[in-house]
Amino acid sequence: MRKIAAMVVGLIILGLVNYSIFSREKLISDGKTVLLELAPVDPRSLMQGDYMALRFAVTARAQKALKERSESGVETVDKSGDGYIILALDDKGIGQFSRIDDASELKPNEVRMLYRKRGQKMKFATNAFFFQEGKAKLYEAAKYGEFKVRGDGESILRSMRDEALRTIGE
Repeated sequence: MRKIAAMVVGLIILGLVNYSIFSREKLISDGKTVLLELAPVDPRSLMQGDYMALRFAVTARAQKALKERSESGVETVDKSGDGYIILALDDKGIGQFSRIDDASELKPNEVRMLYRKRGQKMKFATNAFFFQEGKAKLYEAAKYGEFKVRGDGESILRSMRDEALRTIGE
């Protein structure tokens, strides 16, 4: 009986893991491409081993808008600190902060993107980009993070791009 229970639990876990992988792969293949400009980070933490610490330029404007709304008494995020921002995309797919999500209808050039706020830091999908060991020099040219964003705002960081919008590392 224990063996059967262990096998059933194992199959359920395997199913959940495979569903998670499938949903991420679907997000990468079907998600809308959004580029977010990188903001400077502490140079000592920019390249540490085989990952790059990330911060995005839109976070400063988004955090300012969140602060203004909270000071005016408008509830903007759930209790965990998570919420959505609206990004206006230019013709190259570069996202600029438009507003905090107010549940209004999106314009054709806009996309909703989930953020997570932990402490004073706002992050989109991740706050680090991992790359192959020994490739740090390549990523020093990174200017944009390329995200794939689903309609519900869920996103995944796919790659880094340089100033000419070329994908780095491919």
